[in-house]
Amino acid sequence: MSDLKISTEELEAMLDRSAKRALASIGLTDEHAASDIRELRGLLEAWRDTRRSVWMTVTRITTGAILLFIAGAVWMQFGGD
Repeated sequence: MSDLKISTEELEAMLDRSAKRALASIGLTDEHAASDIRELRGLLEAWRDTRRSVWMTVTRITTGAILLFIAGAVWMQFGGD
């Protein structure tokens, strides 16, 4: 086994190059990259809010349908003669 020694400056340079390559591979190297990331975060938050609202609506509709079914069954049992 060989002992590999890397200085802090070399390690930071390697990490910097790797980060730049990673950003370039996903197209985030221009001057609009920061605003693109903010916009993506905003879209993701909007998607999460929408998904949460949809589930709340589905739950409310399901609960309402069950209660309506129970009310109809009670009405048919007692008052539907």
